[in-house]
Amino acid sequence: MKKIRGLFIGVFAIAYIGMSCQRVPLTNRKQFVGMVSSDQMKQLSFAQYTGFMDTSSVVSNKTKEGAMVARVGSRIKKAVEDYLIANNYSEAIDGYQWEFSTVKSDQINAWCMPGGKVCFYTGILPICQTEDGIAVVMGHEIAHAIADHGRERMSRALIAQGLTQVGAVAAGVITKDQRVMETAGQVLGIGTQLGGVLPNSRKQETESDKLGLIFMAMAGYNPNEAVAFWKRMEAAAEGKEKPPQILSTHPTDAGRIAELEKLLPKAMKYYYAYGGQ
Repeated sequence: MKKIRGLFIGVFAIAYIGMSCQRVPLTNRKQFVGMVSSDQMKQLSFAQYTGFMDTSSVVSNKTKEGAMVARVGSRIKKAVEDYLIANNYSEAIDGYQWEFSTVKSDQINAWCMPGGKVCFYTGILPICQTEDGIAVVMGHEIAHAIADHGRERMSRALIAQGLTQVGAVAAGVITKDQRVMETAGQVLGIGTQLGGVLPNSRKQETESDKLGLIFMAMAGYNPNEAVAFWKRMEAAAEGKEKPPQILSTHPTDAGRIAELEKLLPKAMKYYYAYGGQ
């Protein structure tokens, strides 16, 4: 009886995973996201974002730094939304509540949560240097959200904890499940020292680099700045016992920069097509 039940659960799991996959816009990569719904992921994200902002020193969008981040974010947001809607991917941004914030912190970091909540730390702005530099980071982080990487990581983490989570998620009681809430904290990881945060995979990072270049190009920012930016990030990490936080989950090395250089010709086509000079 136990063997039959185990076999049934295994077959169910395979079928469930197969039915719970989707395609990433632009790259067409197949990903598993079925352990948590898009709405549930946004609910978790918005709650964590609110808690973080309530305990942070927020830079006004009327200041030079805050205005620059908000301006770049708004341009990329519009370009991304226009493209997704025109190419029948509008569901990718359903329920998004975009917000572009800057907080005072020496940490070299930035992130975009599922649902469109974006935050830059002032520590990363000197490395960005210009609006094009900010666009490199903005495009990359927004790409993580548009590609549903947080939901993908959350689903894989829940699978690793056991398929009993499927029932809890399907029943709509995700916010009452302590293990699910703790996993969301590890997946999102904002406002932490990243010690227990689940890292993005190499596949996700490469995907976000590719999408990020295209997104910034669509908004009229020169993708060539991406290589220069990541070289500055490497320089910022040299000689430090701990690398900048953004490098803890966004590894940068010669291989990554070489890959970006390979992606530039395609990104530049978007740049010129969308009015870049």
